[in-house]
Amino acid sequence: MAEREGSTLFGEVRRMVRTSGAVTGIAARVAGARFLGLKTDRAAHAEDLKAILGGLKGPMMKVAQFLSTVPDALPEEYARELSQLQSNAPPMGWAFVKRRMAAELGPDWEAKFAAFGREASAAASLGQVHRATLPDGTAVACKLQYPDMPSVVEADLKQLRLAMQLYRRMDPSLDNEDAYAELQARLREELDYLREAAHQRLYGIMLRDVPEVHVPRPILPLCTRRLLTMTWLEGRPLMARLAEDPPLEERNAYARALFLGWYVPFYRYGVIHGDPHLGNYQVRADGRSINLLDFGTIRVFPPSFVGGVILLYEAVRDGDEDKAAEAYRIWGFRDLKRETMQVLSLWAKFLYEPLMQDRVRPIQEVEDPAYGRKVAEEVHRGLKRTGGVRIPREFPLMDRAAIGLGSVFLRLRAQLNWHRMFQDLIADCGAEALAARQAAALAEAGVPAPG
Repeated sequence: MAEREGSTLFGEVRRMVRTSGAVTGIAARVAGARFLGLKTDRAAHAEDLKAILGGLKGPMMKVAQFLSTVPDALPEEYARELSQLQSNAPPMGWAFVKRRMAAELGPDWEAKFAAFGREASAAASLGQVHRATLPDGTAVACKLQYPDMPSVVEADLKQLRLAMQLYRRMDPSLDNEDAYAELQARLREELDYLREAAHQRLYGIMLRDVPEVHVPRPILPLCTRRLLTMTWLEGRPLMARLAEDPPLEERNAYARALFLGWYVPFYRYGVIHGDPHLGNYQVRADGRSINLLDFGTIRVFPPSFVGGVILLYEAVRDGDEDKAAEAYRIWGFRDLKRETMQVLSLWAKFLYEPLMQDRVRPIQEVEDPAYGRKVAEEVHRGLKRTGGVRIPREFPLMDRAAIGLGSVFLRLRAQLNWHRMFQDLIADCGAEALAARQAAALAEAGVPAPG
């Protein structure tokens, strides 16, 4: 039986001591610049912050990656630096691994494997991965959670709340309280590897007819809340392959696979993978398919929300403000003034623009890598002018997926007919059909339906 490990006050205090300086440092410098006229080298401080957070295991790094993709959640200098964070924390040693594996699978745990790698093969935000072999010869990956993670999560959430509250006081045009609640729920869910195993099963079900995307299969007898054992997938990091400058045909194949891997689950089943950073993609030796990894941050939406996303596309396509108003209501925006809605539609046009034209094209045709941020800044100025907006819980993961995938498509320099791919996905997305598919897939995977 697994040892009991909950959030401890000592663990939370220890974590907060390590992170509070970084968080309050952001607040003090930004407040000084805005309200007191103090000059500060925010770029230099952002580099310091990246160094601090990059050395920490746990969700603060994941949160920093997330915030770096949400327009205006952080000042530009911080967002740019934090977007570069990857899971580079040093691994736990063999003594820790043996203790934790014994706690999860019992003192005879080594007998359950034909071989078990002593060195970690990869580091994740909440744990580390070891390659192993089962007695029947199956190669597996064992993701083992770092110690005291509940305390780490709770301490980081407190620091995140402080940072978001301070930033909101400095700039109240975006109300992020509901966004915080969403991040809080998703981060706490990530602690449960049995939940992630169910999400893996769900993605295997939803993508079983998509040969371009491969998903690891959980080995349930060797899974606990803190140990996830899954089939090992052979592949290389996407960025390593891109460094070799593969041909356009191959880059397009990866882009198409990523598009299907994210949006078949969403438009056909109402499920979104909310962690699109580059460490979660591998490319396979065939040069056309990918491995999709890490299923801790998954959001299941009611079918009506998917309808709202499609309705907003139609509103942008048709220039229909009434449709847009209904779409924003479905998304969770409340009591929007017409002028505020028009400002938000600038962002919607930016996101949906590649889907409007029935032709092969890059995801972005403007020759400016900072174009998305400039659009966000224009939206932010407009929201200030119109009195601001409360960000609904439904928004952050959808926005992150769109922005995160868009940045990958830019790096791939892919040229595809995004319009046709999108139209193929939404061809059978009526509410009743989607609800039936979602219910069947969730039941088969053992994932709770959205409340």
